[in-house]
Amino acid sequence: MSTANRYQHIKSTKPVVGKARKLKDLMIKSDNRICADCGAPDPKWASANIGVFLCLKCGDVHRALGPDISKVLSITLDDWSDSDIDSMLEVGGNSYANSIYEAFLPKDHPKPKPDSTMEYRTKFIRAKYETQDFLKPSLRISSRSSFKSTTSVKSVDNNFSSTSRKDVSEDTREFVGELNITVVKGTNLAVRDMLTSDPYVILTLGGQTAQSTVKKSDLNPVWNEVLKISVPRNYGPLKLEIYDHDIFSADDIMGEAEIDLQPMITAAMAFGDTSRLGDMQIGRWFMTKDNALMKDSTVNVVAGKVKQEVHLKLQNVESGEMELELEWVPIL
Repeated sequence: MSTANRYQHIKSTKPVVGKARKLKDLMIKSDNRICADCGAPDPKWASANIGVFLCLKCGDVHRALGPDISKVLSITLDDWSDSDIDSMLEVGGNSYANSIYEAFLPKDHPKPKPDSTMEYRTKFIRAKYETQDFLKPSLRISSRSSFKSTTSVKSVDNNFSSTSRKDVSEDTREFVGELNITVVKGTNLAVRDMLTSDPYVILTLGGQTAQSTVKKSDLNPVWNEVLKISVPRNYGPLKLEIYDHDIFSADDIMGEAEIDLQPMITAAMAFGDTSRLGDMQIGRWFMTKDNALMKDSTVNVVAGKVKQEVHLKLQNVESGEMELELEWVPIL
């Protein structure tokens, strides 16, 4: 199929057009206009499952790693599946992937340059993605599917036995960590009484619930209240519900939303102990038409702690917004 016919085929399916446009928008961002590994300008290749843009030379090395580690596609010549595009969008491109894969890049192991030899280029790329030498030693990332859905913590038995035994023992625990969730405020909440409402928040995760205090007669309540929830090993989204407190009848719901915890927990586990890191961004939950985000929600290290601000538009209700801050607390 010719390039022209291929793009004509893409144009015939509306959902793919939208995703293809998002991929193009991602590609033209400044940090994605150079190769993720050597910095060569105008990369024409990408690793769909790792989520990085690559030059021809680095793409050849990635291809030699095999598709289980790096699935290499031409940006202009290959057919991209929906899942391939989703993987790229979920990662967010070079800077976000490199913030994981080069988190602990030593000064004596510089990145290759566009004119570096294939021998050094190959050595660096294999160390970065195959043996993952620049992550915290006890952490490894599986690249077989998308970056977001398969990042995992597992032991490295051969090289770090003392750390590995600790990781294995932690894997048997019911919970992988805790969340301190600051319910900051609500804005323009729905009216459920005569002219106002008495709102309170309920958070639910894995059979656990946590509830805020009630704010009397307030459609723009400020809580600044911290609720704590443990994160089970097989966690799903954190569910938020707002209710109007009534004394003589059942409480009326004032909206709801779901919070995807995967971006935060994936990034937090990949970086491990962040107490010695400087302030930096390590992940992102992207706003889409399918979630309640009002804008992209970044995961940041702030004063050594992993935090994420979340701005939500309440669902299944006529109006209302919520602002929260999440803080990840690992189990030590």
